[in-house]
Amino acid sequence: MVFLISFDIDGTLEFGDPPGGITVEMVRRAKELGFLIGSCSDRFPSAQRAMWEAHNIEFDFVAAKHMLPDVRERFPADKYLHIGDRELDQQLAEQAGFEFLWDHEGVSEPWLDWLRTDGQ
Repeated sequence: MVFLISFDIDGTLEFGDPPGGITVEMVRRAKELGFLIGSCSDRFPSAQRAMWEAHNIEFDFVAAKHMLPDVRERFPADKYLHIGDRELDQQLAEQAGFEFLWDHEGVSEPWLDWLRTDGQ
């Protein structure tokens, strides 16, 4: 099974402005477990790449937030998740066929349950 997680940055990731509750360790754990990870944010893609690189996190994609459908098209997966802190995040995620979690819901790493329930 292939799982993809898209993170908003500001208000969602601990290195965003403002910082969010999703830590670098959580993102690294997801990547180490085989999740495709990246960001769909209001920040320019070059700024997103620089943030991932500054934290030494291997990412699979960066895109503008409204490009979630493009991410879905480029990366075939069994489940798609976008985590954000604004209603626009939720709206765009649902329009693109992604599951959505609010940033505060993501701090318990519920995506790890996918590994247990899907036989990974």
